[in-house]
Amino acid sequence: MPSFAELKDWMPRLLGGLVYTIEITFGALVLALLLGLIVAMLRLNSKRWWIYIPATAYVEVLRGTPLLLQLFFAYFALPAAGIALSPLMAAIIGLGLNTSAYLSEVFRGAIVGVENGQWEAADALGMSWAASMRNIILPQALRYAVPPAGNYAVSLFKDSALAATVSVSELLFTGQVIGSESFQYMKIYLVVAALYFIVSYPASIGIRTLEKRLNQTYSGSRRRGRASVGPDARTEASA
Repeated sequence: MPSFAELKDWMPRLLGGLVYTIEITFGALVLALLLGLIVAMLRLNSKRWWIYIPATAYVEVLRGTPLLLQLFFAYFALPAAGIALSPLMAAIIGLGLNTSAYLSEVFRGAIVGVENGQWEAADALGMSWAASMRNIILPQALRYAVPPAGNYAVSLFKDSALAATVSVSELLFTGQVIGSESFQYMKIYLVVAALYFIVSYPASIGIRTLEKRLNQTYSGSRRRGRASVGPDARTEASA
């Protein structure tokens, strides 16, 4: 185990790398959530082939090619097209686009999983498609989407280590530099692993807690809905 003196010497640099890791994770996650939801909605109706086919191609290409290749493309290849990105921005865009392809399937499955009766109720109320999604479908789909989306968020935090390949001094890259200077690879990698765990494990606990609360809220609303159809309501209906 590293000594107190070693930790005192290493931690400022490692914490600086951890800040980069969190920035990459947060930026990529926001991008992935927005794009993932948009792409999921574009793929709800295959009859609209002019938007369904491009959206499907987007998902299949990003899921069918390595994440590392996508990072290299964002940082090394795009400058040839006149688009020069900073290492941090290339990492955020590469990771965000890749994760959005997977989250789009999560969101699409969650939306499709909403009961048909909810869609029919929205139609009966004369709601537009956008209003139905915003007020009825998406709030219910959220309950199905949170667990897998949360898992992808935690995985994204760990996958951010690949940002080192495009010269971002994130946590793992910083650990590698310190290891090459001190030759204490075992100790430094133990500290790096501990820092990853300290962030990712509470995040996993928080996701599970949120999932339970959403399920409790949904169950409570279902019970209140059934309770509202009591004897008085049935008497009025029979009358």
